[in-house]
Amino acid sequence: MDADSAPLFQAPPDPMSQATWTISELAREFGVTPRTIRFYEDQGIVSPAREGRNRVYAPRDRTRLKLALRGRRLGLQLSEIVTLIDLYDQDGASSEAQLRHYAEVLASHREKLEQQRRDLDETLKEIRRQQADCEALLLARHS
Repeated sequence: MDADSAPLFQAPPDPMSQATWTISELAREFGVTPRTIRFYEDQGIVSPAREGRNRVYAPRDRTRLKLALRGRRLGLQLSEIVTLIDLYDQDGASSEAQLRHYAEVLASHREKLEQQRRDLDETLKEIRRQQADCEALLLARHS
């Protein structure tokens, strides 16, 4: 195909078609900084190989990083993320057991968030009450 017949826009390459990634490629793909990836490396979530001074990430590392970032977006604690990732990484582990554990973690986390929402709603209600009282007192002084 010559330059004149090449498509103007091409879909980006499928990330999973690669065998390895650099820290910059993963950072760009997931919208995080290399420092974030190094943090997950320090936590044992990813363990890249080394080529000289460069980190080289395998598909397993990419998947584990993706799961860690998903857990972070959900607001899970690091220990919960590590447990879930390790559970999915076990050879021969029952997928039903994995899903059951994940469902339990999600249910527990959802309940905590719902309680926080109720607490926030109560706090906001009290703030509105206090604000109304304060404004009423100010109006009374100017009358």
